[in-house]
Amino acid sequence: MLKYILMALLFFIALSIGAIVSAKYRKRANFFKALVLICQKLNVEISFSRERIKTLLASFDDKTKSQLCGLTENYLAFIDQESPLDKASLFKGITFLKEEESDLIFLFFRSLGRSDVDSQSKELKNFESRFDEMVSSASQENKKYGSMSMKLGLIAGLAVIILLI
Repeated sequence: MLKYILMALLFFIALSIGAIVSAKYRKRANFFKALVLICQKLNVEISFSRERIKTLLASFDDKTKSQLCGLTENYLAFIDQESPLDKASLFKGITFLKEEESDLIFLFFRSLGRSDVDSQSKELKNFESRFDEMVSSASQENKKYGSMSMKLGLIAGLAVIILLI
């Protein structure tokens, strides 16, 4: 009886590890999709309503905010403190980004509100196209490695059960 409980536990652990790795890839893809949505909304709102960036970022829906893993909240905290923006505070709690991706996102947030409306609109369109490229890359990685990690977790769990039998 103890042997079966151990097999089930090890199978569950292996499957859970595969699900965690798969979730990382899915989270990256959703993160970049949300960044594209931010660029689009900011571009439209800045051009027409000329609302403050703080108000615009605070007005995003909860789904988009959750996909950004606290990035907008960290930026809004920076705006409230009126202190220099640093990468450590902006990306607090976000561990799945590559260095060049975090550099580009940091540049994006650092440039918000620093220029006139026309220049800001052009910058937002530029960042949107660059984030679109990241979306396609992250989506391909999610399709490839996300499903593979789930399958590897399942296979590893089955392998452990076979070894224990």
